[in-house]
Amino acid sequence: MPNVIAINAQASQSIIAVQATSDDMLLESIAGGNRTAMHILYCRHNVRVYRFILRIVRDATTAEDLVSQVFLDVWRTAGQFQGRSQVSTWLLSIARFKALTAMRQRRFEDIDQEDVRQIPDDSDTPETSLDRSDTSAILRACVQKLSPAHREIINLVYYHEKSVEEVGQIIGIPQSTVKTRMFYARKQLADLLKGAGVDRFAA
Repeated sequence: MPNVIAINAQASQSIIAVQATSDDMLLESIAGGNRTAMHILYCRHNVRVYRFILRIVRDATTAEDLVSQVFLDVWRTAGQFQGRSQVSTWLLSIARFKALTAMRQRRFEDIDQEDVRQIPDDSDTPETSLDRSDTSAILRACVQKLSPAHREIINLVYYHEKSVEEVGQIIGIPQSTVKTRMFYARKQLADLLKGAGVDRFAA
């Protein structure tokens, strides 16, 4: 019986040690086939990756499938990570590729800003939204009305707290382009919020 207790204690200490390690160290362990490290990394990042993908594909089932694909890729390619970015940035890069590939298969990737504007808007009127006094819901609704490129920038910077440099790495565009898109995204979002009567966010 004491041996069993000792083994369980040792296993618990091992798990605690893995939980305390950095993402980079976890990837090194994953590259060596450590399933516990893979489990810890998944637990740390799966919700963030899921939400990121969901904002792109707008379908929960598809997002769940893609999250599984992302972490399967991590398991297979952990040894290829070179540490040039944060692990979270690398994960979102993989997630973005998977999500856009799924969108192409659904033939939605060519929708540009003009096409989006022509899609009927069945959302509540600004007055109805304000009556609910749910400014966060209004903000989310306005973000969804942005063009895909602008929505992606807002998503990464504000929801995932990525820097301009990291956004450029994830999307694969120059930092100057990131800044330009951010400028126009914020301007368009401010106009949408103002139109919805939420001036304090639009400022």
